[in-house]
Amino acid sequence: HKGHAILLFVAEDFSLSKQVKLDNPLKAKHDSVSIIKLNYLKHFNTGIYPYRKMISVFTPVDIKQHPNSLKVTTSIQEWCGHAFMQLNLQGNSYKAKTFSYFEYDGDRRFSISKALLEDDIWTRIRISPKSLPLGNISIIPGTFISRLLHFKLEKQSAIAKLKITKNKSTYTVYFKKPFRILAITFKSNFPHEILSWEEKFKSGSGIKTKVLTTKAVKVKTIITDYWNQNKPEFSYLRKKLGI
Repeated sequence: HKGHAILLFVAEDFSLSKQVKLDNPLKAKHDSVSIIKLNYLKHFNTGIYPYRKMISVFTPVDIKQHPNSLKVTTSIQEWCGHAFMQLNLQGNSYKAKTFSYFEYDGDRRFSISKALLEDDIWTRIRISPKSLPLGNISIIPGTFISRLLHFKLEKQSAIAKLKITKNKSTYTVYFKKPFRILAITFKSNFPHEILSWEEKFKSGSGIKTKVLTTKAVKVKTIITDYWNQNKPEFSYLRKKLGI
């Protein structure tokens, strides 16, 4: 299926205790942390009905002091219904809440011991790709894929590799169960602009099992205060982005 994805990276001030964007950071000096927020949107059609998916990831810029993202929220809308998930870092674990029209993952609360989030990789690349773990790693799979394939969200073992060249680099994660490969290619030099990514995973069961591949290539990048461009006269920017 053809579709489009949008990656929005925004610098914000975040509350460590409330884990929300601060309206007035100067009044919350001791509770404020600088973050990069990623809003990652996927839009595609499958058969007669559309999928609309979005992740928000809140990652501190100072990854030495705060090595894990503080919060992830995910929503999925399609004609069967919609689902929502939220992960909040509290101590040594992520507190998870899921809401869905599916019986399996509807209205659940659970904890996952702290580890690298797959959803965190995108922001970590932009901040410091060399900080990403390599070799045999523990990782919490992406919230998009866990909802799409309906598997339990928990820590998994994986193998991670980073290939660096002069102009571009690729970070690849090989997941074992379920089988999946995620490879993200980005510019080697700061600010490490993401250029493309590819994901492979198994779909179906038995003799009908297939390995599906999703590919995305950057079409256009603009640097702009998009939140102030919500009037009809700014619609030309969508054409500029190729969406």
